[in-house]
Amino acid sequence: MAIEIESPSDEATLAEFVDFYDRVYEYRPIRWQSMQALELPMLLGNSPFADGRTMRPLVARDDGEIVARCVAAVDQRYLDHWHDGVGHVALFEAMPGTREACRMMMDEACGWLRRQGMQAARAGFGLGEFPFAIDAYDDLPPNLVRQNPAYYHALLKDAGFESEKGWVDYKIEVTPELIERWQHALDGAKAAGFDIVPLRDVPKDKLVSQFVGTWNTAFAEHWGAAPFTEAEFALLVDVLGPMGMLDLSVLAYDKGEPVGVLWVNPEFTVTAVTTEGRDVRADERLNTLGIGVLRQARGKGVNLAMSAYSYLRLVKQGYSHLSYTLVLDDNWPSRRTAERLGAYVCGNYMVYRRNLGRR
Repeated sequence: MAIEIESPSDEATLAEFVDFYDRVYEYRPIRWQSMQALELPMLLGNSPFADGRTMRPLVARDDGEIVARCVAAVDQRYLDHWHDGVGHVALFEAMPGTREACRMMMDEACGWLRRQGMQAARAGFGLGEFPFAIDAYDDLPPNLVRQNPAYYHALLKDAGFESEKGWVDYKIEVTPELIERWQHALDGAKAAGFDIVPLRDVPKDKLVSQFVGTWNTAFAEHWGAAPFTEAEFALLVDVLGPMGMLDLSVLAYDKGEPVGVLWVNPEFTVTAVTTEGRDVRADERLNTLGIGVLRQARGKGVNLAMSAYSYLRLVKQGYSHLSYTLVLDDNWPSRRTAERLGAYVCGNYMVYRRNLGRR
């Protein structure tokens, strides 16, 4: 059977590209579904998430059937920020036993990136993606976090990629002692003059600009991060706001100026697909979280106070477990924040890189 590499471009073939995710993961007793409502408009170029990005979707077909997929992408926002010549290979998924198909597809993706002037290709962090799981394969992670099969690592390594950056995931089991600790952290920040304001109480004409400005400044030096746009976040406010994001996410202010940002979404396990006999466990009903503090406010408890505000609200909603988020292995300030909030490591993740010169 001949393997063919194709670049889908119309709505029908791109919808097939997105739906391939569900075929890869249908073996799992519990899983997230594909996100056609977000991914298809981006691939068609009709979404804020496509702005400033040149993308080339690719599929590998074996006997006419898709067996692997990815998107080669040049993210100009990323390049303007980092100037490091790194392109991205995103949305990678593959069926088992597809070593040759993946090698051919990745060669095509990386060849295209090299022709665009890129010096390396990164897989696992870019275009809003999370890294690849390297353990905890049987757990349902927070929504949007990868739950890839174990065989992906061999496929990526065989296609010329190297391990680039490790990450850890943190989870918290709620206890009375931690609730007291969080309340103390929140009270302490308020006593120090900081205001912790949920996004639903931020004036609508300032919400998007203040959130995005604070987020981009806080993450300006974070490895691999690309600046967010106001159009992207405005779309997420429209989609996620009614689901609870605006109640759980906050901006921290010092004398009326935003100095910290916390982005939290509630758990969405009602949308997870499960087979008979596999229920969602209590420790899988997890929020998602992103946190950033401006340099002038670091070390003053703002990080703890923002997290505490959201955690206390989630506990009132009945959560028994909480997520702190994925953190770079070497980001010890954030890892210490996780530990002070009572979190423990529950999983490990990896970002991969393929250098586009001779190997």
